Amino acid sequence: MLLPVAVLDLVAAVFLLRNVTALNSPKIDVLSIVLSSLGFGGLLYGSSIAGTAGWGSPEVVATLAGSILALTGFIYRQLKLKSPMLEFRVFRYGKFTLSTLLVIIVFIALLGELMLLPIYTQNMLGCTALESGLMLMPGGIIMGILSPVTGKIYDKIGAKWLAIMGLSIVAFSTFMLTHLEPDTSLLYLAIVNSLTMIGVAMVLMPLTTSALNQLPSRLIPHGTAMTNTLRQVAGAIGSAVLINVMTNSALDPVKFGIDGSVHGVNVAFEVVTYVCLAGLILALFEKRKSERTSGTQYEAMENLANRTVGGNE
Repeated sequence: MLLPVAVLDLVAAVFLLRNVTALNSPKIDVLSIVLSSLGFGGLLYGSSIAGTAGWGSPEVVATLAGSILALTGFIYRQLKLKSPMLEFRVFRYGKFTLSTLLVIIVFIALLGELMLLPIYTQNMLGCTALESGLMLMPGGIIMGILSPVTGKIYDKIGAKWLAIMGLSIVAFSTFMLTHLEPDTSLLYLAIVNSLTMIGVAMVLMPLTTSALNQLPSRLIPHGTAMTNTLRQVAGAIGSAVLINVMTNSALDPVKFGIDGSVHGVNVAFEVVTYVCLAGLILALFEKRKSERTSGTQYEAMENLANRTVGGNE
């Protein structure tokens, strides 16, 4: 049933979609692919094994150190290439950097909750996968409904107050998950998760738009690629770290039983809460409105950036 629909979508895209940006044919840089794979993959692998091997173990330290070196080489190469895989010069624009960082924080909180709650409900409450999915479903529906609404609100008031209110809601809802018990009801979890999705809807898309609005037109595709890449990488690494926190914080199952495992989940949600509070502080520095900068201002910023780089472009 899904295959014919997908084919129809592809056929419609061929005739209806139009390119809105200039096309180019960049060459594939094999060294960049190798360095990025070693760098990002090493960070994820090192974060994953730290839970069992320990953050100070030689394997973890060597993996993380090697990944940092690979990422350093990757970034340096991107700054030298005429057609980089990822354009790191987008971070010259401070408002883009701040908005992207806030998006990453919210995305980590989102993935953390969507990962930890099913583990808690299925492994500690004894629920089925269907019951866990039904518990999360209201939040997904609410987020889908609110996303276009928050977009219209963003057009009127900008990103700052949406970011502050959204992060406040996410921080509060994750805090409500730091005192779970072995018999916490699914209704409570569904309500708290729905509250989280309200906060995420107020932050995710508005701040992504705000970040891209800080860039000149030629850098918008690069900004989109950078935001999507960092969001996925940070989400994967953040999820691995939270699993490690949950595992290492669990108490002795022989002595404490299921309460020991629940304690690990509570500690993991405490970490998510602290991350959201840090994002809330950063949101205070978000600009109130996010209209695109004028062409004259962009020209001045570009000239300054070019002089700073010294002609690398």
